[in-house]
Amino acid sequence: MLRYALFRIALIAPLLIGLSMLVFVIGRVLPGDPAGLAAGPYATMEQREAIAAEYGLDQPIPVQYWRYITGVLEGDFGRSLMTRRPVAGDLAGYLPATLELVFFSLFLAILIGIPLGLIAGIRRNSATDMTIAAGTLSAMSMPQFFLGLVLQLIFGMMLSWLPLSGRLPFIVSPPPGVTGFYTIDSLIAGDLTAFRYSLLHLILPALTMALAPIATIARIMRSSTIEVLQQDYVQTERALGLPSSLILFKYVSKNAASATLTLIGLYVGWLLGSTVLVEKVFDWPGIGLYATNAILNQDFNPVIAVTLAIGVVFILANLVVDMLYGVLNPKVSNKQ
Repeated sequence: MLRYALFRIALIAPLLIGLSMLVFVIGRVLPGDPAGLAAGPYATMEQREAIAAEYGLDQPIPVQYWRYITGVLEGDFGRSLMTRRPVAGDLAGYLPATLELVFFSLFLAILIGIPLGLIAGIRRNSATDMTIAAGTLSAMSMPQFFLGLVLQLIFGMMLSWLPLSGRLPFIVSPPPGVTGFYTIDSLIAGDLTAFRYSLLHLILPALTMALAPIATIARIMRSSTIEVLQQDYVQTERALGLPSSLILFKYVSKNAASATLTLIGLYVGWLLGSTVLVEKVFDWPGIGLYATNAILNQDFNPVIAVTLAIGVVFILANLVVDMLYGVLNPKVSNKQ
């Protein structure tokens, strides 16, 4: 297992280099004039050329890439053309907000989806199974932006149970930054008020993002549960008179859940890529809006930095998933 983990970690560097080359070249060969956009509509040709020279845009693409990648290795992701601020600082401010939203959404999807799928598989073809199937199908077909607006209307405006937008109300100060996750940082600081409000602000956007993963995980878990229940070792355990609860929670749920691990790992990337609409609806200050604004302004340093950050998170998430396979199934661990 350790050797396999080290091998996977060693692959991260070439994967990220290939990803950075691809995004960098695409960003540079697309038509447009980033320096002109940064200079403004009334800038002179000399001013545009000065900005292009300042950011190295007048150099050949291989030279530009070499300068960029050597800077990244030193922690320098360049400066934004539009804001003139270091991209690393912007990324440090926006990325934790998105990761907190994504991981909380994934937590909700696992917490709700796996039990729903397990119940549906155990009660196959029952009214409960049909109800869960209808609910998951509806959830998978509902657009995120529409769901977010509906949740805001019901729980934010009509019932006034949950806040409509943002990470914290204006009257509450953010906790001291340790991880960038307001919920964790507030607990570290012992600020229960900030923790309560940050958790309340998380619920609606996280639920909006989690609904589709909940439905998919539940459907996969249902199929896996039905398959496991038909295995010979389950029938043998029943014949030996083992309690149904023991069979269900120790053997069936454990083996059925292993089939959903790959899907959960893939959903990390999907959730990171689908934050744009949710962040827009809920005014969530994450990298989705940051990257969208950068793309519209042809500001490619932030785009490349966001892409690399998402790539690192996705690769690490799938590495964790592979390690969990060994925990749930020792045979897989021995093969690795």
